[in-house]
Amino acid sequence: MLKGKQSWVFQNLPVIAAAGVSGGPFEANGNLSEDFDVLHDDLWMGEDSYEKAHRILLEEAGQTALNKANVQKEDVQFYIAGDLINQITPSSLSARTIQIPYFGIFGACSTSMEGLALASFIVNYRGADYVLTGASSHNAAVEKQFRYPTEYGGQKPPTAQWTVTGAGAALISAKAAGPNLPVTTSATIGKVIDMGLTDPFNMGGAMAPAAADTITAHFKDMQLDPSHYDLIVTGDLGKIGQETAYELLTNNGLKIDREKFKDCGLMIYKEDQPVQSGGSGAGCSASVLYGHLLNQMKRGAYRRILVVATGALLSPLTFQQSESIPCIAHAVSIEMT
Repeated sequence: MLKGKQSWVFQNLPVIAAAGVSGGPFEANGNLSEDFDVLHDDLWMGEDSYEKAHRILLEEAGQTALNKANVQKEDVQFYIAGDLINQITPSSLSARTIQIPYFGIFGACSTSMEGLALASFIVNYRGADYVLTGASSHNAAVEKQFRYPTEYGGQKPPTAQWTVTGAGAALISAKAAGPNLPVTTSATIGKVIDMGLTDPFNMGGAMAPAAADTITAHFKDMQLDPSHYDLIVTGDLGKIGQETAYELLTNNGLKIDREKFKDCGLMIYKEDQPVQSGGSGAGCSASVLYGHLLNQMKRGAYRRILVVATGALLSPLTFQQSESIPCIAHAVSIEMT
């Protein structure tokens, strides 16, 4: 099960039985709008705060996954979820609604793959028949906490990224329902990497070394060549972070086909949308994987992919105390049976 120093092999091939994706109005005008199950036309979503709207996103994504799989929540043993808001409040409130035994996790924007890795681990060892896992973010709620409320209209530098208003959830199952199913085959758990960067408007640059470290560890542990995968996709490094990560990987001796190295934050929006360096947020990789990428795999575009979600583990507290930004990345490999 443990391979190398920081990777797990899932010999029983946990199945991604179904997935659900919800998003906001900006995502509805984005590049991957057709891959969302639910799209809202305003950021409030019928609620009186952005944080409550944030909760709605995750509830919708989770319920959509259950509905697609035709599984009742009473048959699901665990719910694993996280987000970026104070003490993962939206996720905990969604757990109050969903009423499934709950693990709340925080990995910043790496939360989606942290949750998928843990869900796969539990199912692989027959600790559950079904585990629901998800991650989410809300542009207005996250910007208010980590930078400035959007109402301020603050100027952002080109290195900044746009927080995705979206959620992605997946139902992981021990039961294979037939051929042509996406399964998780391995996961590599990242280390915290801190290169001393302090700028909260350059998350991609801060997270790139963590992404490179985890990707390098994955291929070393698994004794694989990058050509093993049809696609290696990072979570939300954006333009600057992705180029930095690719350069670091090249310097580490990993020869990755540039066309097969993509980033969720660069895929989710159109080129003419004003997102500076790209998309970000815990809902970024969750939305792109559980919507677009799984759809592409089912259509035959990809057979094997490696998803590497990256997270900047800063907080208002660390910023106020002049701490640098610790970062992490978790990788999960997914294949079609």
